[in-house]
Amino acid sequence: MYKSIRQWFAPAPAIPQKSEQEIQSLYPKLRFQILESTFIGYTVYYLTRNNFSPVSKEIGEALSYTKSDLGDILAVTAITYGIGKFFMGALSDRSNPRKFMAVGLFLTAILNFSFGFANHYWIHLFLWGANGLVQGMGWPPCGRSLGHWYSVRERGTTFAFWNIAHNIGGGIVGVVASHSAAKFGWQYAFFVPGVIALLGSIYLYLRLVDTPQSEGLPPVEVYRNDYPPEEKEDHEKELTTKELIVEQVLLNKYIWLFAIINFFVYIIRYSLIDWGPTYLKETKGADLLGGGYSTFILEFGGIGSTLLMGWVSDKFDGRRGMVSLLCIIPIFFAFVGILLNPPGNIWIDYLMFGLIGLFIYPPVMLLGVAGMDFTSKKAVGTAAGFIGLFGSLGRTAQGKGLAVLSTHYSWDVALGAILVSTLIAIFLLIFSWNLRPRG
Repeated sequence: MYKSIRQWFAPAPAIPQKSEQEIQSLYPKLRFQILESTFIGYTVYYLTRNNFSPVSKEIGEALSYTKSDLGDILAVTAITYGIGKFFMGALSDRSNPRKFMAVGLFLTAILNFSFGFANHYWIHLFLWGANGLVQGMGWPPCGRSLGHWYSVRERGTTFAFWNIAHNIGGGIVGVVASHSAAKFGWQYAFFVPGVIALLGSIYLYLRLVDTPQSEGLPPVEVYRNDYPPEEKEDHEKELTTKELIVEQVLLNKYIWLFAIINFFVYIIRYSLIDWGPTYLKETKGADLLGGGYSTFILEFGGIGSTLLMGWVSDKFDGRRGMVSLLCIIPIFFAFVGILLNPPGNIWIDYLMFGLIGLFIYPPVMLLGVAGMDFTSKKAVGTAAGFIGLFGSLGRTAQGKGLAVLSTHYSWDVALGAILVSTLIAIFLLIFSWNLRPRG
């Protein structure tokens, strides 16, 4: 049975190359199709991953969960998501993204339905942990697909556009979850995204394709005449498991640097996604819908800047670390603004949320692209998964850490911890200032 499953997920085989006229006609269409389908698919993944936080306070009140209980659910999900992202990344490099990504979306839909029907803490902990694991099937196949269809010198701009899926999905989920919960009950914050995910899995299976060679097209490096010099002879060479995980990732000092930076960037990012709505409800007087809209403001704040900074990083020879550093600095001052803003001026908090969203999403995108820049395109999923693993560990640390600090000390102390994390991220990014893609 395992062999049959493995064969079903196997990458689509190459077919005879089409004529030059067909290549010139088909390549642009399929490149857009890849960008479109991975964009929409990953947007839907977000609807079934970040729908817990906007209604966590209401779940706690309905089921008598403590803030520590809610923090545990967030923490275990972050851990399993990180593990899933790394191991699913390695699997995705050896799988057909069309099937891999569609199955992941189908499974997360089932887990969302199950979560909505359950009403016991340990069942919720297990289900949301399992959801984190299958959510790891979302990003790696996107990285694999875009890495095969877009060349190195296009990645900053291409991934900048694709990364907006984070913002749209993350922004919409706050509104969808909070409105569904307000109208029908907290369970519908999981039922409604679950239905959308089922439809999304069908769409991905019908729309997504595998490599250019599986469509009778040459590799993108040949099509664009644009590939790193050292990979000119072996850019399509398949890697062994050892080469994939050990040589390309674990022994790659650049991947480790970007992964550690990502740990702190994710603390910054998810502190407001996971706890922002609860913080505003408990300290600034926001209601259920107001908490949901804070997530919307945070996420949509990053759309324009992500596009701009991706393009800028390409124009500066792929210096992703330099651009990321310049983005993190204003975030520190935005958190100071939230800390100093007294209750009664929630519009200032919303403004600061938008400012943080404006500057946090370019680094989130660029660190992943930087990892791709410093490894083979055949190891894109694995490298992205490893960097993502550290990001998820950062989310785990803040998920549980902020729960403890806000409960036993105060929200001011919790915000202080975020400020320290921001300073550490700034310090580490200094070491990436001059790093450029290989070749």
